[in-house]
Amino acid sequence: MELAIEFIACTIRAAVRCEFCGTRGAAMSVGQATVNLPTMDEVRAAAALVYRLMLPTPQYRWPLLSERLGTEVWVKHENHTPIGAFKARTAIVYAEELLQRQPGTRGLIAATRGNHGQSVALAAQRKKLDCVIVVPHGNSASKNAAMRAQGAELIEHGEDFQSSLEHAHKLAADLGYHLVPPYHRDIVLGIATYWLELFTAVPEIDVAYVPIGMGSGICSAAAVRNALGLKTKLVGVVSDHAPTYALSYQQKTIVEAPATTKLADGLACRLGNEEALGVMLENVDHIVRVTDAEVAAAMRAMFTDTHNVVEGAGAAGLAAATKESAALKGKRVALIATGGNVDRDVFAQVLSESSTAAQAG
Repeated sequence: MELAIEFIACTIRAAVRCEFCGTRGAAMSVGQATVNLPTMDEVRAAAALVYRLMLPTPQYRWPLLSERLGTEVWVKHENHTPIGAFKARTAIVYAEELLQRQPGTRGLIAATRGNHGQSVALAAQRKKLDCVIVVPHGNSASKNAAMRAQGAELIEHGEDFQSSLEHAHKLAADLGYHLVPPYHRDIVLGIATYWLELFTAVPEIDVAYVPIGMGSGICSAAAVRNALGLKTKLVGVVSDHAPTYALSYQQKTIVEAPATTKLADGLACRLGNEEALGVMLENVDHIVRVTDAEVAAAMRAMFTDTHNVVEGAGAAGLAAATKESAALKGKRVALIATGGNVDRDVFAQVLSESSTAAQAG
């Protein structure tokens, strides 16, 4: 019998090596601005920074997931970082660049639903800077606890991420701290390091499903895919209860929309970013909307098939691929488990919903 699970151990050397050695990133026009995506030289340099903090994360071909979708499925396990999410790679790169430009920076501040804030708190701790994180009321208790454990001062403000972000801007001015934005080229640069790992380790991926919060993940995918000259189709995934990017992609301009998802908090964006949208319009094949019920089913499936706990946003890619499974036959599919930071009671409820449905049936 063949080995049930195929595993490619992505080493640091493999992750930073690439046949393509171009030094220019893709440039595109957004309104009056030009967006320059990170180059491969920059991604390799960022990887060296990231690997001071963590090892590359693995990617597995899970046979039960492949059976479920009827095609070859790989999962990139960004839930296996020091903060349990892909954002571990971001603020450490951002802070390094920031302190070179502004060595007198006293503190960092950010607004978050959790993973971005954990990343900023981690970077501040390593750079010995003060840190303030603003979260909306009702934010994940476990993510709040994790940010406090890393030394951040936590402030609750507003009912959604956008309200928290607006308050963070005011606090940054009042305190004289630097606000780490949710979308920035250096954030994209840090995330690009996991795409380099994945595309190096798993050749000829046909389709990659990428959850979209503020857009840094899918923009970094485009940067690395383009630089490597790959033909991988990028499919964005948003919550049906936070459709700003789906609507913006359709209308080719930023469209504000309510963010009411209760489960995929990493996708709970009310107002998209113009620069990120420009990258998506040039590089993303289409965007899939998934409901909280579909996300819950994907969280259960990921746990059943891989024994990994994955948060709502991290399971969104599987939810979208499940909806489109008929079109995926014969293709090599990549899913990104962007994080595993889900509150225990929330996850228990998600798992119990399956048992309740089975009993009702």
